Amino acid sequence: MSENESKDFIRQIIDDDVASGKHGGAVVTRFPPEPNGFLHIGHAKSICLNFGVAGEHSGKTFLRFDDTNPGRESEEYVSAIKEDVRWLGFDWEDRLTHASDYFDELYDSAIRLIEMGKAYVDSLSADEIREYRGTLTAPGKDSPHRNREVAENLDLFQRMQDGEFDEGAHVLRAKIDMASPNINMRDPTLYRIRKIAHQNAGDKWNVYPMYDFAHGLSDAYEGITHSLCTLEFEDHRPLYDWFLDQLVPKHRPRQIEFSRLNLAYALTSKRKLSALVEMGVVKGWDDPRLATLAGMRRRGYPPAAIRDFISRIGVTKKDNMIEMGVLENSIRENLGDAAERRMAVLNPLKVVITNYPQGQTEQMVAMNHPIKPELGTRELPFGRELFIERDDFMEDAPRKFFRLKPGGEVRLRFAYIIQCNEVIKNDDGEVTELHCSYDADTRSGSDNSDRKVKGTIHWVSAEHAVSAEVRLYDRLFTVPDPGSDDNVMDNLNPDSLENVNARLEPSLASASEAVQFERLGYFCPDSVEHSVEKPVFNRIVTLRDSWSKIEKQALAGN
Repeated sequence: MSENESKDFIRQIIDDDVASGKHGGAVVTRFPPEPNGFLHIGHAKSICLNFGVAGEHSGKTFLRFDDTNPGRESEEYVSAIKEDVRWLGFDWEDRLTHASDYFDELYDSAIRLIEMGKAYVDSLSADEIREYRGTLTAPGKDSPHRNREVAENLDLFQRMQDGEFDEGAHVLRAKIDMASPNINMRDPTLYRIRKIAHQNAGDKWNVYPMYDFAHGLSDAYEGITHSLCTLEFEDHRPLYDWFLDQLVPKHRPRQIEFSRLNLAYALTSKRKLSALVEMGVVKGWDDPRLATLAGMRRRGYPPAAIRDFISRIGVTKKDNMIEMGVLENSIRENLGDAAERRMAVLNPLKVVITNYPQGQTEQMVAMNHPIKPELGTRELPFGRELFIERDDFMEDAPRKFFRLKPGGEVRLRFAYIIQCNEVIKNDDGEVTELHCSYDADTRSGSDNSDRKVKGTIHWVSAEHAVSAEVRLYDRLFTVPDPGSDDNVMDNLNPDSLENVNARLEPSLASASEAVQFERLGYFCPDSVEHSVEKPVFNRIVTLRDSWSKIEKQALAGN
């Protein structure tokens, strides 16, 4: 297989265009988000593809805001989108643009279509336009206003812009073919009246272009060579090309479609995401349970891991559902190499080492990474009273339980071997404390530390432990495709967030980056609420994919 044949179909097309000298060998792409919400993991695929293919050919990528609908857009979303693209690792340099930058040119193009007899002002209501459009199996019928004279259409369109008419009174439509099998070609709307100020263009306009009209022409104005869109725009391509055919701009872009990213157990509908935020189901667009890039960043997902995930799933024309485990594997691989190790106890059980001297504290030497000695070591305080994970003790333990049990021994990581001698319970029979003894000759790293036991557990010194809120995040939904159900509330996972009061080793009080809590998973300080006075950590991902089998079974049943 040649190098070109091993590439995805879009890269093959672009390679062929460059080799043939098309567009002078230039590659210019664009990422055109609508600033009406935060970006999600699906947008990450488009960002990586557009910036990626341009970068591979020393090309350029525009970040263009599709701001044709001022009633739904805001500067908050504009700022969030720019932050997300930068965080993901891409730079548009001086190529930040807006569809609104071209409103004058688009308006002039609409007038040209009217003068050519290719557009007309329609005075049907929105409901009447839908009725006249027909269905997938029945052709539409001509509007009674379709054959207005050019002069009348020009006059009405000017008066629409002058603010003479109420919203909904008229629209400007392309005159194409009401019997076309492609509904998008049945005289689509080009302009509608919106008496609302625009966040970028001010109060100059009373009419605003539709996305289909603005998009292809904006591509042409910017010299875009390859306009990469998801498959839902495939049926819109004939309309994209029709505008270019009629108006013949100096530059002609080409639209190419690819499959969108469908991630299991994740919601990527901005409308439904917005509803979850507005209803308070989640704590904002950056809630770490959401598949928004802001949520993933706050949860601690490394941008390099997301780029790796996008690379692994590839670019095709076939829609499919990607298991969440694929993304989490990329995250684990990235953090496994980069994250230093620390000790934390999420469900503390107190241990008193009865033969350890009262008031004594030792400093144990702990490696920051098991296979990267260059990351150095740190000191862990050790004393008479410790905390261990409650799950690391079992009173009635099976034979192959190699953690702590009555009469059993375990090694405390980086420290000593201890033996459980006594179990203390409260009046309800709950275990509240363990009394243990330690073997002073088994300190880790000492000459006599080679005595072997089958289990090793983690711990923190009770006296020196830092109390912290740790948030254990899980899937927000219980079904693989929550977006397929209109009422996403029915599929919410009631266990998507568990807050625990944990005990952490002292060095974590000043943590600023993701770390591995040994034996527990990867965690990071919450970027919004964490402070030295009140530490808050988010679980990024577990050490193992406990959902893998569940996902495969659920996806197989769909």
